[in-house]
Amino acid sequence: MFFSPKVNLSFILLLMVFLLGACGSPKEENELYMTVGGTGIPNTVGVKHFYDFEQSVKDKLPDIQTKMLVYGQLGSEENLVSGLRRNRVQFANLSAIIVSTLVPETALLYAPYLFDTPEEADFIYDNYLTPIFTEMLDQKNLKFIAWSEIGFHHVYSKSPVLKPDDLKGVRYRVSASLSSRYFAEAIGADLIPMGYGEIVQSLQTDLITAGDNSIALYVKTGKEQEAPNYTLTQHSLGMSVMVARKEWWENLTPDQQEIIEGSWPNLKQARLELREEEAENLENAENMGIQVYRLSQEERDLWKIATVGQAQRLAKEIGGRSEEVLALVIKGKKDYQNFLNR
Repeated sequence: MFFSPKVNLSFILLLMVFLLGACGSPKEENELYMTVGGTGIPNTVGVKHFYDFEQSVKDKLPDIQTKMLVYGQLGSEENLVSGLRRNRVQFANLSAIIVSTLVPETALLYAPYLFDTPEEADFIYDNYLTPIFTEMLDQKNLKFIAWSEIGFHHVYSKSPVLKPDDLKGVRYRVSASLSSRYFAEAIGADLIPMGYGEIVQSLQTDLITAGDNSIALYVKTGKEQEAPNYTLTQHSLGMSVMVARKEWWENLTPDQQEIIEGSWPNLKQARLELREEEAENLENAENMGIQVYRLSQEERDLWKIATVGQAQRLAKEIGGRSEEVLALVIKGKKDYQNFLNR
């Protein structure tokens, strides 16, 4: 077959451009980069932790290129998961609820009254839950970095609520998680499933009159204006997970891995700062005219009794290694009590 010199030259030039573009320069191939994704709330301790992390990494790895998309610029948490899969995000904060779409056993962590106190939860997470969830996340191509506490869920409502019976038949917002639904069923509420972004409007129109969330996701979000009663049931511990894309992580040198993992805020200090912020938010809520009900142990026990067995129900429904996770929690609770009684 015959080709003219003009066609041959054009073909060769195009081929050279393609090959150069495909290969890239050694500098581009070896470039150290990290896009960090999250859905943080501005002016909160959680966002401060993101930027403290970035600064610490840059101090030790000055050549790293970072992009901080921690205010939800990438959209929902589902988009963050997609970004991790596609290597558009290398490091992210994901709530345990969204992680449960990858590792279903994570949903068990939101079971009603799985933990009695923050200190008990710390003990169990650090000594019993971290290894098993590190393993399960690894199987989903995610490197576990750290737990990041959101805070205990409490009940918000239009009318005062002190005991579970006060919510019987009440139109109660539940999220897509099984733990949320099982809690509402156990207290006899009228379940109204809806997304987080619909809550305020639904309170305004009386589609719902109650729900639950952590103080950080209640105060100054509009919910406190429509449902100005907040009952400290402390029934479900909100938790998120810091993860890295496994393939990206494994391409780092051991020194780079150590620096990046070690740059996330110290766990003990991070928990202290988050709980101080929670206490401040509660104080601010009361100053805003919100009625905060601080339950006695006897009053809180009524809620625990009403929801007894829901963790076991969740574990059975979720399947997988949920029974193993629940057994670890139960062992951790016993060991924590022994630790306190020493």
